[in-house]
Amino acid sequence: MRLGLVMAEVGHGLRRNLSMVVSVVLVTFVSLTFVGAAMLMQMQIGQMKGYWYDRAQVAIYMCTSSDNTGSCDLTEATDAQIKAVDTQLESAALAPLIAHVDFETHEQAYERYKEQFAEDESSDFVTPDLLPQAFWVNLKDPSQSDALVESLTGQPGVSEVVDQRKYLDPIFSALNAASFTAIGIAGLMLVAAALLIATTIRLSAFSRRRELGIMRLVGASNRFIQTPFILEGVIAALIGSVLAGGAIVGIVKYFVQDYLSKTLSSTTFIGLSDAVVVVPMLLVIGAVLAALSAKVAINRYLKV
Repeated sequence: MRLGLVMAEVGHGLRRNLSMVVSVVLVTFVSLTFVGAAMLMQMQIGQMKGYWYDRAQVAIYMCTSSDNTGSCDLTEATDAQIKAVDTQLESAALAPLIAHVDFETHEQAYERYKEQFAEDESSDFVTPDLLPQAFWVNLKDPSQSDALVESLTGQPGVSEVVDQRKYLDPIFSALNAASFTAIGIAGLMLVAAALLIATTIRLSAFSRRRELGIMRLVGASNRFIQTPFILEGVIAALIGSVLAGGAIVGIVKYFVQDYLSKTLSSTTFIGLSDAVVVVPMLLVIGAVLAALSAKVAINRYLKV
């Protein structure tokens, strides 16, 4: 097969169907941008999960004189009960799970409360004795928090044992739902791109039906006839894929790193290294999608 002749046919086809080629480029660009954004969102969710779950603590709240939950009976936890909880945290069963423990007094809890709710007028009515003393426990493996919760729940002087991960789970569930929605939209856009590529190839073949008839009469193989059409679809899709890759890099650089990471400095975000992983995948998806769509379309046309 003569490469020069094939490429000449490809160039001729692209020029003749320029408007359809532009449509393929745009649809491929939009659909693959959605695909890349969905991939980045999954990476971001995974990174944030690792970051926040590692920092999630188990809080062991002790009883106060105004508390009637857990084992409390409107009675302040005694020093002996606090010491018993501390001893249990240092026991052979729990100590291997624990990375670090901090004990927070009434006064320390009150200072933290004032920092968090400095603008809330109701904070003026809060006094240190109303805020519970607490053990704040960092685990080596946050997924083993159930062992700590089960061991200390109901202990004398313990009001409540709270695993902070339960506050994070709804947030990540919502983010996952948004990510799956983006994936669904991206899938529909890819189907639209595949149909548009197939339609473009069929129209291109129809506009050159006389030339194809002559090529068949002189003995040209189906492979020789099909190759220019497949390459037309692949080239158009690759242009759209490159544009989508550029958009993904731009999103990570200017929106995530230059804006989000500075605005929300308390968490971690994906970087350009993650975008570099996604871009080649978009190029492969675009090329394979176009090649398969074009091959199916031209095969069906040649069999008519």
